[in-house]
Amino acid sequence: MENLTQKSIGAFVADDFRTANVFQKYGIDFCCKGGRSVEEVCKKNNISPEELLTDLQEITTQNNSGTIDYNAWPLDLLADYIEKTHHRYVENNIPPLLQYLNKLCKVHGANHPELFEIFENFQASAGELTAHMKKEELILFPFVRKMMHNKLANTTTEKPHFGTVENPIAMMMHEHDTEGERFRTIATLTNNYNPPADACNTYRVAFSLLKDFEADLHKHIHLENNILFPKAVALEKTLL
Repeated sequence: MENLTQKSIGAFVADDFRTANVFQKYGIDFCCKGGRSVEEVCKKNNISPEELLTDLQEITTQNNSGTIDYNAWPLDLLADYIEKTHHRYVENNIPPLLQYLNKLCKVHGANHPELFEIFENFQASAGELTAHMKKEELILFPFVRKMMHNKLANTTTEKPHFGTVENPIAMMMHEHDTEGERFRTIATLTNNYNPPADACNTYRVAFSLLKDFEADLHKHIHLENNILFPKAVALEKTLL
C-alpha cells in the first residue's frame, strides 16, 4: 500500500486538482514547491499528517464528475491549453492591473505607501512573466509538440540545440520560484488582498484582480511543474 505521507504535494494536485483547496487552507504551496512530500511539509509547518490526509481523502472521495483530469491529457494538448488559457490570461490582465495600481499610487500613495512596493513588484512580475511565456511558446512548447508527433509516428527525436529538455525546464522552474516569491510578497503587502477601510472602488477592483491573478498563476505553474515538465522529461528519454 502506498505511503501517502511520502507522496508529493504536486502529485496529489496532479491526480485531483480539488486537493489544491486543501493545501491552500493549510498555507502549503502546491505549485512552485510541489515536489515536497506530505511528511516534509507537515513537519516544517507543524501540521498533523493524519489531519491533512483526512481532509485530502474527504475531498477526493466526493463526486468529481465536473473535475478536469489534466493528468490524463496528452502533452501537446496540455501545452496548447496552458498557452491559450493561462498565457492569454496573463497578457490580458497585465495592462488593466498596471493602470489601476499606477492610479492608486498617485491617489492613495501618501496614506498607503505600501502601494508603491506593490506596484513595483507587479511591474517586475509583468515584465518577467511576459519574457518567460515567450520562451515557453518559442522554445519549450514547440519541442514538446515535436516529441509528441515523433511518439505517434514512432520515430526518434533529434537532440535539440539546448541539449536536453531538462535545461529549459530547469530555467522555467527557477523563474516560477521567483514569481511565486514575488506574489507571496504582494499578498503580504495587500493583507492577503483585503483593501483598507478607506479604499475606493478602484482600490477594491485592483486587489480583487491581483488575487485572481495569483490564483491563475498558481494553477498555471502547477500544470507545468507537476504535470507537463516531469512528463516531458520522461518522454524525451524514450525518444532520444
